[in-house]
Amino acid sequence: MRKHSSRRATSPALRPQPVRGKNSEASAARIRATDWILKLYVAGQTPNSITAISNLKRICEEHLKGRYHIQVVDLLVDPTLSEADQIVAIPTLVRKLPLPIRKIIGNLSNTDRTLVGLQLKPAKSATVTYGEK
Repeated sequence: MRKHSSRRATSPALRPQPVRGKNSEASAARIRATDWILKLYVAGQTPNSITAISNLKRICEEHLKGRYHIQVVDLLVDPTLSEADQIVAIPTLVRKLPLPIRKIIGNLSNTDRTLVGLQLKPAKSATVTYGEK
């Protein structure tokens, strides 16, 4: 009797691949203190997953050029990988370094919101205006 695997087979061409900064191939083993470590959790090749990967690459190239490492984790391949970072929705971006750890849920299409979430851009401070009597 043959056992069926609960893992869904995905062709290698459709699997999300790890993406790294342009200069990191030679220094993949040496992560500098100034490097950003980002982990993006996706579910296969859904439109939101593809959009999140594309947006993250663009944001990193524009704002962290050569100082980032991205790992793409496909939860369709191994759902248990979501437990370590307590992932409850996908796509989710986890900023591992620099500390503190930050999480952003969604396809990262709102660049300003993503930059604020990654703390690359200050949040607009809420100003309180008191009415006159």
